[in-house]
Order: sequence, then structure tokens, then C-alpha cells
Amino acid sequence: MSINARLRDSAFLPGGNALVNGFAFESRSGGARRALMRNGQELEVFDLEELFAGERAPGAVFPLPWPGWEWGVHSVSPDGSFAVFSGQRAVRAVGAGGEPLWEYRHACWGPELGHPHSGDEQEVCRGSEHGSCRVSDDGRLVWAHVVTGDGEDDWQELWVVLDAKDGRELARLPLDSAAEGSHHLSHPDGIHMGLSIGMGQDGILLHWARWDGERLTEWDLNENLDRILIDVHPGHAGYLTVEHYGSDLELHALDGDVLASAEPEDAAAEAPASWDYGCGFVDAGTVIASVPDDEEFPDLAGHWLLDARTLRKRGRVSYPAGAPAPRHLLPLGDGTWLTWDGGAQTLNRWAESAG
Repeated sequence: MSINARLRDSAFLPGGNALVNGFAFESRSGGARRALMRNGQELEVFDLEELFAGERAPGAVFPLPWPGWEWGVHSVSPDGSFAVFSGQRAVRAVGAGGEPLWEYRHACWGPELGHPHSGDEQEVCRGSEHGSCRVSDDGRLVWAHVVTGDGEDDWQELWVVLDAKDGRELARLPLDSAAEGSHHLSHPDGIHMGLSIGMGQDGILLHWARWDGERLTEWDLNENLDRILIDVHPGHAGYLTVEHYGSDLELHALDGDVLASAEPEDAAAEAPASWDYGCGFVDAGTVIASVPDDEEFPDLAGHWLLDARTLRKRGRVSYPAGAPAPRHLLPLGDGTWLTWDGGAQTLNRWAESAG
């Protein structure tokens, strides 16, 4: 079955591919949705609703603390008054005027254990390994994936909770990981935080946690798992993961129990293709997922709408004639999803056609 998509909005946004195929998107439990776009030596923050309404200028601009550092996943406070940057050797908060607010120092993400530094804070060491950070939805906490130690005997990755006012460490959780990179995902309940750690060919680690002001409670969900944390149900009814190599898509309860599963199989129940990493909740009742091109099974390629409770396929998305066939997508949870048109440099917002 084919399901027609209609174009709701379109906005010019150079570099917008990072929004649908990366970690430039940030949503908040109150409904705010923002694009965090790197432009030269600055981080530009765009409100998506204002962008689609025609506002071309970013709502906030923050200078990058380490211009030569191109990695890390950063975050901006809910009110846009400060940004927190995940650097190679520190997590740093920066005010709206570019002034440093605080810094939480940690060991170097560079892959050479025990390597010296020149003392220049702008020095960038070899390698692309990095952590990530996330300001909580109430703006009071910063969750950060960092590393400590400088040798093989004391090297340790940590998940830390920091006070957003001064960077003071409130809690830490030792991690059994050797990351290439990571990203955080805030739960819509405003309480729980998810952390997905990619370790290349060594797999994926997934954690959920909450901080109640006194104690850090964590759920380690990695027994026999190798799954990427993708999205959380807008009605708090579970979260989505994709298997490391895309073999299946699963809906989980917060404790990790599998509620539903789907493979990208064809009508004959053959499934050599894989799900792409672009998927998530279009709304409370619908999931959108993508299958990359497969020469043997071309009818599977494209975007599919699934029932959010069972993950059964509802149909393949059909875009209007003449529209570029998009690969990457970003669902917004409000009945729409985003794609990127590289030729026109536009961010396109789609919805399921009522007809």
C-alpha cells in the first residue's frame, strides 16, 4: 500500500543535512524543537517553527570554545540563555554573549593514552573519538559523557551529572565502554535521560538514568543487546531502538522489555535489506522508518509508516511527483517529519496526506 505525503513547509537552511542525518536536532518536553547548526566558528540556534514561518536569522549564536574541535554533541539550555559544549578535554558552558560560565575538565578523548599536551587549550589531539552532553529539560542539570585517567590502568569513561549553574559534579556513573562517539536523548517526561554509546565494530551500549537530587538511578540495558537508541514515544509509551546493523526495529518499555519488533521484510517474508538509522515517532500512533536502496529488493527501499504499537507496516510513503527522493529523515512527533533537499538547500516538512 502506498501512502501519499504532502509538503507542509519548506525553509532555506544551508547545511541542514546535519539536522536529518546527525545530531543537530534538539527537542524539549515543552514542545520546543531547535536546530543547532555549526557555521564557521559559531553555533547557530534556530527555532523550527520560526524558521518555517520565514525567520532566516538564528535566534541565538554562541562562539565555539575550541574552533579546531569538530566533534562532540552539544546542547543549549531550554531558554536559550547558554550553551554547553562537549570538548576533547572539557565540558564548557558559554553564555549568550560568548562569556565562559564554567568548565568541567576531564581527560583527553585522544586515542593515544598518556600523550602530553602543550598547555594550549586550543590544541586538538589526533582522533575523532568524542563524548556528548545534554542540558535537562528544566535547565537545572547537564548530563555529560566524559573520560578520566591518562593511562591503560586508570582509563575510565564516565556518565556525569553536573549542576548547570556552576558545573559542579553531582553524581557519576562508571561505564564499561570504549566509545567512538555518543549521544543523549531526553525523555519527554522531563525526568529520565538516555545515553547511546557507539563503539564501532564493538557494538552499542544503551543506558537510561534519572537524578532525584540525591541519588542517581540507572538502568543498564546491555545484556545481549547491541542497539542504537533512536526515539521516545511522545506519550511516554516506550522508546525505539535499531539493531546495530539494521536487522530489526524494536519498541521497548523503559525497563528494556521488548513490546514489538519489525524486520524490513518483503511480501514473501524475505529480509536481506536492513533498516536505516533514520526512524522515529511521527506521532503517538505512527512510526516512520527507512530502508536504504537494495538492488535485489528495490520495492523495500524508501520510507515506511508503521503502527506505533505493533510496528506492523501500514504502507510505503509516496512523495509528490518531481520531488527529490529523500533518504534521511527526522520525525517530529507532532504528525510531521523532516527531509533535506541538497540541491535546493531546503529543509522540507511533510505530513501524511488526508486524501
